[in-house]
Amino acid sequence: MRRRDVLAGAAALLASPGPGRAEEVGAVAIARQPSLGHLPLMLMEEQGLLQKAAAARGVAGLQARYLTLAGGAAMNDALLSGQIQFAAGGVPPLVLLWSKTEGTAMAVKGVAAMNSMPLLMNSSNPKVRTLADFTDRDKIALPAVKVSVQAMFLQMAAEKELGAAHRNDLDRLTITLSHPDGMAALLGGSEVTAHFTAAPIQELELRRPGIRTVLNSFDVLGEPSTFNVVWASAAFAAASPRVFEAFGAALDEALAGIVADKAEAARAYVRLARDGSDVGLITEILNDPQVSFTATPRAIGKVADFMARTGTIRRRPDSWKDLFFAGVHDKAGS
Repeated sequence: MRRRDVLAGAAALLASPGPGRAEEVGAVAIARQPSLGHLPLMLMEEQGLLQKAAAARGVAGLQARYLTLAGGAAMNDALLSGQIQFAAGGVPPLVLLWSKTEGTAMAVKGVAAMNSMPLLMNSSNPKVRTLADFTDRDKIALPAVKVSVQAMFLQMAAEKELGAAHRNDLDRLTITLSHPDGMAALLGGSEVTAHFTAAPIQELELRRPGIRTVLNSFDVLGEPSTFNVVWASAAFAAASPRVFEAFGAALDEALAGIVADKAEAARAYVRLARDGSDVGLITEILNDPQVSFTATPRAIGKVADFMARTGTIRRRPDSWKDLFFAGVHDKAGS
């Protein structure tokens, strides 16, 4: 189906009574991905924070359903089709959907950031010290070829290290694997000799002798950057303003809880994620000075600039604020 047909159908869905109308049926669906960066949404689900915030705003009995989807493309398809009302993932899928829907009835913007944390590409190949050392005998696993935030950071790093003409040279080596499957492939001695992933998988890999980091996303951008954001449609925000506002309040409460008690947050993640990590490791990650759980968008502009310059989106936003709803415009974003 053509993208414009999807947009038209999604807009019609949101404009008419149906399951996508949170205030009419009292239900919303939120999609997240399996990584530490999505801990705020895990806490929102376990503690019923969205329902509490909605009730405080006069929306009693709201039902909140949390889904796990693998990748930004699946998130965007689900949002456009009305299956979910809030999507969470890396920055590039938000920027891409913002560009595709800008000026339409289904315009999409970011609700808030969830964190700022580095993404690491680890390797088991002792000969790989820089990107120039990769050969056709290497395979680089990441969540989604071409479209994941890791894939984009790899292109940005290649441009920075190898030159603009070689921006896409490493794309031929990339393969799509989920975070857990990528770790299994890297540690299992397969053709995968590098894995560009996220916490806590990247830290679990580094516990294995012979695994080391060859790329840090903060080094690519030259500053700390947002990893995960939440986005939604302007149509939903306008149709259900109290639920939309409640989501922001619930997210802020979850973020504040993580910052206030990192030890408890670590225990909660291990209990809820069940991904093989332990409390000691997660506590260590949460206390890493490079890791912060915050709603403030960081270095969003640099990602959008790259996407515009390479033709991934049709135009560069004038400001990071163009990509987000007004609820976070008072923050010191970038």
